[in-house]
Amino acid sequence: MHSSAVSPTPSSLFLQKSHPFPPKFNFLLRRNPLLCRRSRRKMASSASGFSIKSQLSAASESVDGAYTLMEYMGKGGIGLGDDLVVLFDHLQYACKKISAVVASPFNSNLGKHNKAAGSVGSERDAPKPLDTVSNEIILSCLRNSGKVAVMASEEDDKPVWIQDDGAFVVVTDPLDGSRNIDASIPTGTIYGVYKRLVELDHLPQEEKAMLNSLQSGTRLVAAAYILYSSATILCTSFGSGTHAFTLDRSTGDFVLTHPGIQIPPRGQIYSVNDARYFDWPEGLRHYIDTVRQGKGRHPKKYSARYICSLVADLHRTLLYGGIAMNPRDHLRLVYEANPLSFLVEQAGGKGSDGKGRILSLQPVKLHQRLPLFLGSPEDIDELESYGDVQQRVNPGYEV
Repeated sequence: MHSSAVSPTPSSLFLQKSHPFPPKFNFLLRRNPLLCRRSRRKMASSASGFSIKSQLSAASESVDGAYTLMEYMGKGGIGLGDDLVVLFDHLQYACKKISAVVASPFNSNLGKHNKAAGSVGSERDAPKPLDTVSNEIILSCLRNSGKVAVMASEEDDKPVWIQDDGAFVVVTDPLDGSRNIDASIPTGTIYGVYKRLVELDHLPQEEKAMLNSLQSGTRLVAAAYILYSSATILCTSFGSGTHAFTLDRSTGDFVLTHPGIQIPPRGQIYSVNDARYFDWPEGLRHYIDTVRQGKGRHPKKYSARYICSLVADLHRTLLYGGIAMNPRDHLRLVYEANPLSFLVEQAGGKGSDGKGRILSLQPVKLHQRLPLFLGSPEDIDELESYGDVQQRVNPGYEV
């Protein structure tokens, strides 16, 4: 007699076989086909010896089109070299470690045992313990990548030369908004990636490190910010659009969740510290007064949304439109303004210093500061039309 049982499908056979996942995770696999496919890909890839791109291209053939960051970078047609894929593999690992440190219940103890040490230049903020830890994590990962010639960080007085044959230069703000951590307000990491200027290789090490770090934003190869919040989100661009990947904590992968972000041409939100209103120039006060009354080029009244964490304020602005701004000479051209402007432009927005395009500026100092306005193109154009929007009165705020 023939059995009336239905023959098992290949996927059910996979789940019935013994494998390294515990029973609880087996249930998750059955409920989530994407996790099931991803687990099979990982098990298969561990036994193979293919090149980076062939592994990643094969792995990226998921039915529902969901990609991890590494799969997205490795898939055919995107035009990225293996060196950049390897670099971003190490950058994403650094951000996972920073995310864990930021979320740890023990990070407050760092302030008791690791007071900021060393001299602080006049153009730098005093580093906080978690800034220092994040900086060390990133530097270690860049060294391990074998792909970076020099790293320039907001936390260091000078660029750090890593190796002579590194293909890339990385500029970074390791932990933006770190003063907010004790209140569990979102923080972030910012990266900018340039190619090493081989024409400078004959110069002394300190000089070529500095000149490589002072490249114009128009020469960026890639940029990214990582938002540490209710989710950890890595938003990046390689010069062909802006895309966001969300950390799947069950697998440790950054998964593509926001492909091809397009900032709305105009928003209805402005993000700025309104408490400094009476220090603003007349043009900026007039602009804010106008848009929040609904008397600007857009007939709706604008709302204020301000987190006081640049990465978080920008992330909201990318998704909803409007402007995120700091009108005083506070933000850094090299580590913050250039990478973030690159990301905004790739999403169809604009980055301005209140007078013109950020990426057209040539850095002259490593810790050079400037006003920064990021957001929807129509909102930025309207803001600039008011003329006097850069705050030159700078009393030196405590917060």
